[in-house]
Amino acid sequence: MIFYIALLFLSVFISACSQIILKKAAGKKYASVFAEYFNVPVISAYTIYFIAVCIDLIALKKVPVSYIPIVEASSYIFVILLGKLFFKEHLSKRKLIAMSIIFLGVVIYFL
Repeated sequence: MIFYIALLFLSVFISACSQIILKKAAGKKYASVFAEYFNVPVISAYTIYFIAVCIDLIALKKVPVSYIPIVEASSYIFVILLGKLFFKEHLSKRKLIAMSIIFLGVVIYFL
C-alpha cells in the first residue's frame, strides 16, 4: 500500500506542476481569446493534469478514500515551493509556519 500512497503524492505533485505551467501561461499576452486557451503551455498543463487524475484512479484501487484529503493537503506545500522556485515568490514567515503545520499533520496522520 505504501507504493500506492506514494503514487497519490506523485499525483499531487504533478497537479501542482500543471498549476505552475498554467500560471506561467496566464502571464503572457495572446493575439486572440482562442490563442489564450489553445496554446502549447495550456494544453500541456491540462494533459499533465489528466495524467495526474489517471494516477489517482490507479492509486485509489488500493488506498482508502479517507487518505485523500490528507495527501491533497500536501499540494499547498508543493505549490508554495514551486512558486518560490519558478516565480521567485516571497516565502513569508506565515507561509513557512503554515507549510510546517501541514507537513506535520501529514506525517502524524501516517504514523
